[in-house]
Amino acid sequence: MSAPVLEPVSVAEPRRPAGRAAEGRRTTPARFDTALGWSDRPGVSWVLRIVLCVIALAIFAAPFVTIFAGALSRNPSGSSLSFLPHHPTLLNVKVAGERGIWDYFANSLVIAGGGLLLQLAVSVLAAYALARHRFRGQALVLTLFMLTMMLPEEVIAIPLSLVLGHVPVVGLDLKGTVWAVILPLGAWGFSIMLLTEFMKDIPAEIEEAARIDGVGEFRLLWQIILPLCRPALGVAGVLGFIMIWDQYLLPLIAAKDPTDYTVTVALSILRTDPQVGSGVVLAGAVVALLPSLIVYLLLQRSLVTGIAAGATKG
Repeated sequence: MSAPVLEPVSVAEPRRPAGRAAEGRRTTPARFDTALGWSDRPGVSWVLRIVLCVIALAIFAAPFVTIFAGALSRNPSGSSLSFLPHHPTLLNVKVAGERGIWDYFANSLVIAGGGLLLQLAVSVLAAYALARHRFRGQALVLTLFMLTMMLPEEVIAIPLSLVLGHVPVVGLDLKGTVWAVILPLGAWGFSIMLLTEFMKDIPAEIEEAARIDGVGEFRLLWQIILPLCRPALGVAGVLGFIMIWDQYLLPLIAAKDPTDYTVTVALSILRTDPQVGSGVVLAGAVVALLPSLIVYLLLQRSLVTGIAAGATKG
């Protein structure tokens, strides 16, 4: 007697509701949690959050608005704040250009661009050596990098001026050239420490698998390590550019002629010039402010992502 054949039982899929009801069930409204809470309906927390945002915006935006308003005013007052230009004009920008502000601006762009590229290259190579390799004296090297962050510029100004005037071994005089400003900025302890700590958290298994596949040292750094360090590179790039752009003492001691100055040094010259008013100085300040503001606005996502990634590690 043959056994009965059991046919497979098919389980019917549940019917999905159609129309707007289906869309409402499939989608769940996202909730954005903040320290003050979140609610679509007006309430005490909603009003308090709006008030705090307005206060923060007024505190941080008021200086920028005042500078722009003064730069476009014919006769700005230095004793009172104004958020709107009085008798709007571009005469202050024109006078600042006649005083050579655009030449100083070009010097700053060359120095900031070259210095940032050199700084990132040195920081990446130094951080890769400190984070992914072990060698004698590694702790001493890290300590030296930290010490460079603790020394103020005023302490090393005179020795640095002597070195730039007569570079040891080669005997070159770099004063009056852009290299006198770019080379001292090539190594920044902050970016080296930042990238070092970020590279230490990359799993060693990734590097071991790449070496088994025959990946060389440079290719490993370029194609594997660096893409994983994009958040840290964004932070180092933004802060490094602002640090180089805001340099004042180094361009001052590295210059041989006033034409070698950067825009930050030019602002002090405009300020002491009795033939120009405060409106011209504010116009020069706007010119000096724009690159840092543009770089921050373009790379703010990378900056926030890098800071958040560093805060959540461990």
